[in-house]
Amino acid sequence: MKIHEYQAKEILARHKVPVPRGIVVEHRSEALKAAQEVGTSPVVVKAQIHAGGRGKGGGVKLAKTPQDAEKHAGEILGMTLVTPQTGPEGRLVKKVLIEEGMQIAKELYLGILLDRQTSRVLIMASEAGGMEIEEVAAKTPEKIIKETVDPIVGVHPFQARKLAFALNVNKEAMKGLVPLIMNLYTCFVREDCSLLEINPLVITTDDRVLCLDAKFDIDDNAMFRHKETQAFRDRGEEDPMEIDASNFHLNYIKLDGNIGCMVNGAGLAMATMDIIKLSGGEPANFLDVGGGANEEMIENGFRILLSDPHVKAIFINIFGGILRCDILARGVIAAVEKLHVKVPVVVRMEGTNMEEGHNILKNSGLNFIVGNGMKDAAQKVVKAIQ
Repeated sequence: MKIHEYQAKEILARHKVPVPRGIVVEHRSEALKAAQEVGTSPVVVKAQIHAGGRGKGGGVKLAKTPQDAEKHAGEILGMTLVTPQTGPEGRLVKKVLIEEGMQIAKELYLGILLDRQTSRVLIMASEAGGMEIEEVAAKTPEKIIKETVDPIVGVHPFQARKLAFALNVNKEAMKGLVPLIMNLYTCFVREDCSLLEINPLVITTDDRVLCLDAKFDIDDNAMFRHKETQAFRDRGEEDPMEIDASNFHLNYIKLDGNIGCMVNGAGLAMATMDIIKLSGGEPANFLDVGGGANEEMIENGFRILLSDPHVKAIFINIFGGILRCDILARGVIAAVEKLHVKVPVVVRMEGTNMEEGHNILKNSGLNFIVGNGMKDAAQKVVKAIQ
């Protein structure tokens, strides 16, 4: 689950991680009072959407006076903000954060994430704060410092000091940076994050260390432990089809292609998208119905796939284990008949009751295309839309 910047800073403050003073508002009329309460000159008016690069799109503005803050809030609220991370459709801005301005001496990057190669938490830091870390990694990878944390003992003070020294901060800033790193790691673990990114982490001219921006990705599977954080979910920032899919325990992510994919298992989904690309096609989505899918889930999967007007064919790639191939075949037939599916449907199934499943499809009277293995099925679905 993703959350807004102002919500991320609320969580950080609970864990004694220093953040700027700020007030979130939803109406222009509230911005004047909020700027007065923040009490600095300037203040920063920041659009609150689930995407980075807001400044480049005009979603972050400096206001020298409370009146300027009111004016900028009026300009930003209600705008469709387009950034490199939103896509060309952009996001509607419904809230802005009025935050204290400050004199910045240095901008840093600090991120904590799960390193799947080592199965440990990785802390990354860089002096190239304020830039996208992917760009830094591509052009100047030597500027990224990494520290792996033992999950049993957690982050050591010496590791935090090692990172701080590598960032070339002065002695006064070091006093704030070391505990910030340790508290940030504690926050990452206790909040069940998969990513916690501070960009930029700033050092002010009076040697304060603050998280000027914050990005959280929180593990959905752990949300039952975080009742307060559940209330932070903003469905308006999520794809409606992804929300619809989650209501039926389906995992769905929209992509830019025209071949709808229905699979069982995340690994198989990734392999399916890869083989479609290798066959010259473009996947329209990632849709995982899971191992325990039933006819209702398959029907809803079809409905969600077909709600994307770009989908010109459907590729069903199922390994029958818990979900037997005969049950899959009946579910597919029922969905195609009920939803009056007009696009080509290519089916590749392997596993339990595979032959029975193939016979059910063959005797259905419907025009299914059956693939003999993943490669053959992928080639057939690409050919079907050419």
